[in-house]
Parts: sequence; C-alpha cells; structure tokens
Amino acid sequence: MKAIPVRYLPIALALFVVPPAALKAQKGTGWSDYLGGPDSSHYSPLKQVHKGNVDKLEAAWSYDTGDDLSYTFCPLVVDNIAYVAAKRGALVALDATTGKELWAYTFAAGGRFAGIAGQRGANYWESNDRTDRRILITSSGMLHAIDARTGKLVDSFADHGKLDLRTGIDRAPVPLGSRTPGRVFENLIILGSATGEGYLAPPGDIRAFDVLTGKLVWVFHTIPRPGEYGYDTWPKDAYKYMGGVDVWGEITLDEKRGVAFMATASAKYELYGGDRHGDNLYADCLLALDARTGKRLWHFQTVHHDLWDTDPAAAPQLVTVRHDGKTVDAVALASKTGFLFVFDRVSGKPLWPIEERPVPKSDVPGEHTSPTQPFPTVVAPFSRQGMTVKDMYDAFMTDEEKGWWKDRLASARTGLFTPPGLVDTIVMPSVNGGALFFGSGADPTNGTVYVLGKDMPSIIKLVPAGESLASNAGGLIPDRPRNGRGGPQSGATTAERRGRTVYEQSCQVCHGPDLKGDRGPQVDNAVKRLGADATRTVITKGRGGMPPVASLAPVLLDDLMAFLTKPESAPPGTAAPAAALAMMRIEPPYPEDVAPPPSRYKTGYGNEPYVITPPWSQITAYDLNTGKIKWQTPYGDLPQAGPSGKLRGNVYPKSGFVVTAGGLILFAGNDSKLYALDKDTGKLISTKNLPNGSLGVPAVYEVNGRQFVLLAVSGGNPFPAGGRLAPRGVNPPAISRSYMAFALPEAQKQ
Repeated sequence: MKAIPVRYLPIALALFVVPPAALKAQKGTGWSDYLGGPDSSHYSPLKQVHKGNVDKLEAAWSYDTGDDLSYTFCPLVVDNIAYVAAKRGALVALDATTGKELWAYTFAAGGRFAGIAGQRGANYWESNDRTDRRILITSSGMLHAIDARTGKLVDSFADHGKLDLRTGIDRAPVPLGSRTPGRVFENLIILGSATGEGYLAPPGDIRAFDVLTGKLVWVFHTIPRPGEYGYDTWPKDAYKYMGGVDVWGEITLDEKRGVAFMATASAKYELYGGDRHGDNLYADCLLALDARTGKRLWHFQTVHHDLWDTDPAAAPQLVTVRHDGKTVDAVALASKTGFLFVFDRVSGKPLWPIEERPVPKSDVPGEHTSPTQPFPTVVAPFSRQGMTVKDMYDAFMTDEEKGWWKDRLASARTGLFTPPGLVDTIVMPSVNGGALFFGSGADPTNGTVYVLGKDMPSIIKLVPAGESLASNAGGLIPDRPRNGRGGPQSGATTAERRGRTVYEQSCQVCHGPDLKGDRGPQVDNAVKRLGADATRTVITKGRGGMPPVASLAPVLLDDLMAFLTKPESAPPGTAAPAAALAMMRIEPPYPEDVAPPPSRYKTGYGNEPYVITPPWSQITAYDLNTGKIKWQTPYGDLPQAGPSGKLRGNVYPKSGFVVTAGGLILFAGNDSKLYALDKDTGKLISTKNLPNGSLGVPAVYEVNGRQFVLLAVSGGNPFPAGGRLAPRGVNPPAISRSYMAFALPEAQKQ
C-alpha cells in the first residue's frame, strides 16, 4: 500500500495578538460560543465540579419552554445571561443564576411555521468596547442580528436586521440556511448552508459576511469553476447543475492563525453519481480556509466520489501533541465512516500515513466509482464498519421476524465502501451513523480527542428514476410481520398508508410521529384548520420557517394529503412497507448545454437501529500523541431494551458531551439521565435522573463563583414507542419540556 499524496499549498501564516479590550467578558467562565469556543472543543476550564463531588449536583433552576417541542439548541451564556430557544422557537434571554425570563424575540407572528425550534445554536459578537453586543442566528432562510441586551433587531444590519441567505449563492430559489450557526471571526460571520439532497440542488458555496453591515465579504466555491483548483475532478461545467458540497455541519476556528476548518457535505444527488464522474472536489473534504479572505490553504478528501452520503459533519478538533519528538499543532476530523483523520494543522500533512486502498466497483449502469478510498493506518476506527447476519440483534423480534431478518441480511451486500446497487446493500456505520454534529470534542491540555460514534446500519437499494420501490422487485421493504402493527388489517387505505410513509420521511422529523409537534407545530388538524388547498400550498411552497417540499411527485402529494385529512386511519407503525422511502420526485431540467445522464437513480434507505447488537453509541477517547485509543464507553443506555448490568448506548442520540478541567465528561441523551464519566479512564462516576431526554450540548459556566451545567430537557427519543422500528416496551411519558441548570449546593462550592 502506498501513502496518498496530500494536496495542499505552501502557506505562511502570521500570528496576531488579540488586544485585551477585544476579549469577551469573563473569558473562561462563560459559554459565549457555540460548542464552548471557536475551537469547538466542548471544553470548559472550570474545576469547581470535579470527580469527587459531581454526584452532589442538584437542580439550581429550571425554565419551562412553554410548548411541546424538543430543542436541539445549544445554549449560550454571556456574563449572567443565558440564551435559549423556547416558546415555539423564539430566542429567549434568561437570568443565568435564576432562570428568570428577561426577554423573548419571536421570529414571525404566531410562530407556527417559523422560529428556531430546529436550530442547533447561535453566535455571539461584541465590539471591542462592548457597547454593541449581538446574537446572530438563522431562521426561515434569514440571518438575524439581534441586540443581545434588548432582544430587538439591529436595524443597521442588512435589511433592518435581516439578511437573505440566498445572497452570494447561484441557483438558490428557496430559503437557504443551515441549522448549524457557523462561526464569528473578528468582524466576520462565516456561514455554511443546507442545500437539500435532490438532483440539481443549489451549490453549497461558503460565504463570509460583515457582522456590522451584513455585506458579503468573500465566497468560496465548493464546486470549482473554470480556472479554480479541482475543476477537473468534475464533468465539464458541473458547477452549472451540480449541487450540495455544503457545510451543514460545524466550523472550527484557529483564531491565532486566522484559519477556518470545516467539513463539506457530499455532492447531490448523494447515492448515484452518473452525472458527476470524477473525485468531486471539494465534496467530503476537510477544508482549511483563510478566515479573512476565503482562500484555500489546504484540503483533504475523506471519500472520493461519495455514493454513501458519508459526508463528515462533526467539528474538526484542534490539539497540540508530541509527534516524532516535536510539538505539533494538529487538527482531527471524525467522519461518518468511523475513521478519525489527523493532520498537521499548518501543512495538511497526515501525522500518520493514510493509504489509498482498492475498493469494490459499482455494477450500476452509468456509475463510475473511485477505484480507491483513503484508510488511516495507525488511528483505529471508533465505530464498526460493516454488518453481517452474525451481528443481528433479535431481542425485539418475534420468531417470524427473526427468520425474515436473517434471510434479508444474509442476502444483502455489505462491507465498507461497497457501492449501492439494485439489491439491498448494508451501509455501516451508515448515513446517520459514525460521527455527526455534536459528535467530537477535545481536551486541549493533553492532546486527547473524544468522539461520539453511532453504530447505526442502513439498508440501501437503488431503483431507476420514474419507478417506485413498490413496483421494483417487490420494493425495498417487503410486507413482513410487524408485531401486530400495520399491514392491510389496520383499516387504512393504500393511499393513506403510502401517505404515512411520505409523512414519516418528509415531515415527521419536525412534527412528530403522532402529528402533535416535535420540533415544529402540531399538524394533526392541519387540513381541517387551514383547508385542503391551503395545506397543499404550505407543503409545496413553504411558509415561515417550514421549507417547501416542492419536488414531491403529484401522486405522493395526493397520498400525503389523504393521510393528513384522516391521520387517525394510519397511526405510527402502519406505513406502507412496500413503498418505504419511494420518494419519486420531479426534477427541474438540466441546463440546455448539459446532457443529463442516460440513467438516473433514486434510492430507498431505511435506518435499522435495533437490528444490530449493542453498543448502539459510544464515546471513544484518542491520545493523539500516540494515535492510540485510550478507552471506549457506551453513551448512556436504552431502558426499553430491558434490564442490563452494563451500558448499551443510546440509539441515535442527538445530544453531545462536554469535557471539563474538573476531570469530567458530562452528557445527557435520550434515556433521561445525566451522566458523569472520568475523562481519563471513561469510568462511569455517577448518574442523575432527568424528567425527560435531552438534545444539544450542555453549557458550562460560572457566575458569582458558582459553576452551572445548563442543558435542554425537552425530549429526545427519535424512535418513540409504537413507531415503525420501535422496540416492544413503553417509553416514559414526557413530563418536562424545559431547560435545567445544575450546580453544587451553595455550602459545597469548593
């Protein structure tokens, strides 16, 4: 095996010194940046809460969100003010010691289809003299600048406080924003986007705007144009019709060097690349850009010509290590493939060899896979990278289901970088596995990087465009025993059951399995309340914070309307299994001078979290002085799986951990517990019951000499009881939708 050449440019980076006046107030005691700091490390230098007293934490205050939504919003804390999302997606300022509400900014009248309910966080900026303090946050495809002290829009920013995020992007007909907040550097805000995932999506160009005025400062083209580096890794003029390659995940800043590190998404359409032959730079890359100019400094592509939707989204981590007898500033990127890639932060050279190894070829007509893919040699994977029938977990299955799954898994293709085909292909960790947003952190004091990995397999199958999975060889998921849930005996019509399928794939993530609202409004009575025509318009054109689903084929829109008109006829678990993920969509035409590929494909994929043996998620600690794994510990547990003498990990957690100088890793997942681990050994120190599950990353801060841990306690189980893949058993009812702050008793602050 040969080590791959790293493509990078010689660079000279000058250090600069931040003037004392520019330092944020109470630096080191607050949590004024998304994920704890510009370096995205999830790290707090506070030590008041430590290994010896963490079991004494108690609730210091709580704030009811005033709604029934689950929030992934990561709080910010500046001075004595905490900023959270609540009240159907409003930005709310709270007293950080008492939880008393100070003000709330509502993003649209009524807030029913708007707000920041689905946002993962915000940015804080202040002027050198602190007379101007702003919260910068996206909603409904707009960047809002809000006065951090009053909750009012900053009228001098862009268009009376709002900036249209289509600015600087070609082919962006719909609101274009990202749930992840980007990064503030000096007087710039650097933003990615979420382009959508279909053919002919807009490009995901990276942009920087002036924090004071909203003026566009620079653009980096993630799909290169003629004369730009990487143009030859695509078909001619691909930038005219290809989309994606967006930064929907997290951005990290090396403030001293003025370098922004970010991970880019896959090209669209993700799972078939017949119209994008080549490696497709800068898709699936770790990018190092000059934060002031947007100039590329170096890059590394983690997957060539991605066909698995394995785009990295976790924040690159910055650590300083001893390597080959020298002190090296490094950057590490955890990926969906389960690999951790580690580089010299300045040059882009891997700290340990990364080899290009042969991988299987595609047998899909029109597809041309990359003959090799990159494999780290010293740094071991943090997640499992494949699944066979031997890995099947059958605790939730009837005898009949066990036989069905054994046959299906035994006949499926499997293995890392096995291309999707016209038959079942098992992808593991999968499109929703490995490391995702919130999934990485670091201890900058000793060179340790921590990764939250999700072991979630998906089963992928391609069908020719224009066909549904239901009509193609029996479909992705043939009818099978379903624990008595679903099937024709449910009383639902075929259209209503297909409509339930469309709803589960396009709507449920925001509106919940019972249509009562999760991260969006309640819609179980939408047709009755709005009328059929108005409901169709909202679906196809969007409204407020709800994006349009304009590419849904008319027949599937009709099915969705049939279901929404009578949702009680097709409750959770009754989706039409033979049409699962048969998302036939209409595509806008290719440019006149660009011929579409002779055959295009759509895909069905189903996440199957309960089919694989535990652990379903775990934290891995890497010592990057050596490249070796120090320890691995499951990320919480799954109570619905029954009693167990050991942790088995959450299933698909959407929360993250924090690392503290007190020797702790703290996290809360979807099993309604707050966990404390020893950061050096991974040993479980203590747990504390919570009234609900948690999403997002906690904030750790200190006010008046008292250290707090603040987190959203508003739900978080993505597979509720009775759902299509839910295990037998009952989830605890949601009895709290709140933010809770924990601290030591006043008498024990030492």
